[in-house]
Amino acid sequence: MFDIRPIGYVIGILVAFLGAVMILPMLMDLYDGNGHWFVFAECGVVTVLAGGFIALACSNGKSEGLDIQKTFLLTTTVWVALPFFGALPFYFGATQAGMVDALFEAVSGLTTTGSTVFSGLETLPRGLLMWRGILQWLGGIGIIVVAMVFLPELRVGGMQVFRAEAFDTMGKILPRATAIAAQISGIYVFITLACFAAYLVVGLDIFDAFVHALTTVSTGGFSNYDASFGTFSGPAEYVASVFMLLAALPFVRYVQMINGNMFAIFSDSQVRSFLIVIAVLVVMTSFVLVSIFPHHHEQALREALFNIVSIISGTGYASVDYMAWGGFLISMFFFIGLIGGCAGSTACSVKIFRYQIMLASIKSQLQRIHSPNGVFVPRFDGRPISEDVLNSVMSFFVIFFVSLGGLAILLGMTGLDFVTALSGAATAIGNIGPGLGDIIGPAGNFSQLNDMAKWLLIAGMLVGRLELMAVYILFTIKFWRQ
Repeated sequence: MFDIRPIGYVIGILVAFLGAVMILPMLMDLYDGNGHWFVFAECGVVTVLAGGFIALACSNGKSEGLDIQKTFLLTTTVWVALPFFGALPFYFGATQAGMVDALFEAVSGLTTTGSTVFSGLETLPRGLLMWRGILQWLGGIGIIVVAMVFLPELRVGGMQVFRAEAFDTMGKILPRATAIAAQISGIYVFITLACFAAYLVVGLDIFDAFVHALTTVSTGGFSNYDASFGTFSGPAEYVASVFMLLAALPFVRYVQMINGNMFAIFSDSQVRSFLIVIAVLVVMTSFVLVSIFPHHHEQALREALFNIVSIISGTGYASVDYMAWGGFLISMFFFIGLIGGCAGSTACSVKIFRYQIMLASIKSQLQRIHSPNGVFVPRFDGRPISEDVLNSVMSFFVIFFVSLGGLAILLGMTGLDFVTALSGAATAIGNIGPGLGDIIGPAGNFSQLNDMAKWLLIAGMLVGRLELMAVYILFTIKFWRQ
């Protein structure tokens, strides 16, 4: 019989921890003197008790440990269970959100997608705004651990190429996760505090600086304002751009840097490729803005840098309504959202390393066609790419774009227009944030969508955040056979 006790124990601990964290927004609302603090108190108690009872009930099975099958199940069920409890303050709180909207917001937060169904954010209690930021910050650090510990172990989407760098110790997943998480957590907290301080320096007040530091470093993109980052034009956009970039780089390189290898970041080929792609896109966009629209050079550079870094990293902030930038740039923004950041970062979408592996494979194949008797081995970061990594990456590309197309078709069947359906599918699967068009574009939100469309997008966000195959394998008969 399939023993779920080790899974239940971990989930229970994490749920209880999530409930304990609710004390922070509760104290915020208590400080502000509004009655919404009681909602967080009640939800916190319920969540802590539920998590505690689950962990207690499963505690006698924690010594069993996790095999590969249980790890697949744990990786998915954690991201399904936590949003249900994270949604409670939205459901019972001042937003008066229905179940679907509350769950959509919580899933969008924990997956660091950044799509929102709420408008009038400026009128919400500050505790709720803080809670949205906390959900994204916790989701950001959570996905780093998943990307560096679990996904390489599970051989998902070519992530096994990073197994050696993730301190691989096959069969000891949880102890390894604890050791890595301890180092990552310190780095993650440090970058967040540095971002908070930088926001204060450029003029944000303490609360805005705190919440936006949480959602910047997590590349989540929740803001305290309907206008998103358009409220803070100027130097704050440069600060956000820098920290979105830092968060989109592989955290394992930061671990190596603090352990003495000061050039670890720059020795990583995916980092170099990522920065080159951004530089080219920023120059191209700046040129178009200056040539076609009434932008002076500094404004064009700033808006291009901020919005491109925001989309390619999956943060999803918007400082302007780039839907007014013309068809070429709008189309470009759609495609750069499908690039993503580096593996082992808070960024999302396809990830730059998969494109590198795909191009290396194509180059090798072209060389074989030109010289049939030659031996050409595709390489990534100077190392030969194994056949299983190549197959895994190519399978990921197929599944990613089939999933995107399938979700777009299903969204279209709910009555959405083509642009909204396609960009909505991309922003969900890629965990990007805003879509395109008048409804879910940078100047809109997802509140106008029907419940069926929201359920589909919830599923898309969860599947996309967990690299697709880690979820899809649960729906195969073979997975459940002992």
